[in-house]
Parts: sequence; structure tokens; C-alpha cells
Amino acid sequence: MEQLINNKNRDLRSPTLETVRMVEKIIDENSGEFNKTQLWERLPRKIMWPTYLTVLNYLEEINKIIISENGVITYIWNPEFARKVRLRKSY
Repeated sequence: MEQLINNKNRDLRSPTLETVRMVEKIIDENSGEFNKTQLWERLPRKIMWPTYLTVLNYLEEINKIIISENGVITYIWNPEFARKVRLRKSY
């Protein structure tokens, strides 16, 4: 059983930071317009589908995107709001 788990982990693709940023940028630029497959086809540099799904899962976990029931991806991160929160006074 342990051998099987180790083999599965070895097959997983770990995206680079550059890849995560590329996917995030294309989502931001096309927010709410495309589903997963359509967006993947529009990436400026091709990446493997499992790697792409790993990036999407990561961006969803850190609340930068939401994926609707029909697969449309929307960018929800608000850097201006985050900046204001960082600059506010603590009480």
C-alpha cells in the first residue's frame, strides 16, 4: 500500500511560481469569461492539464478565484482592499 501511495505522489506535477503567476494573470485578465478548458487553451505557454488543475486548486484554496458549477472561473482577489487592511491601525 505504501508503495502505491509513493508512486502516486511521484506522478503529481508541482507547478513553478512562474506557472502559478501566469495562470493567475490570465484568469485576472479574463475573469468570468471562460470555463477551465477554454482558459487552459488560452494560456500563453502550454502546461500539462494535471499541473493546471493543481494551480486552480491552489488559487481557489487561497481565495483568489472561484469556479462556478458550470466551470467558469472568476478572479475575486482584491489587492487594493488587501493593501488597506495591511495599512490600517491596530486597536
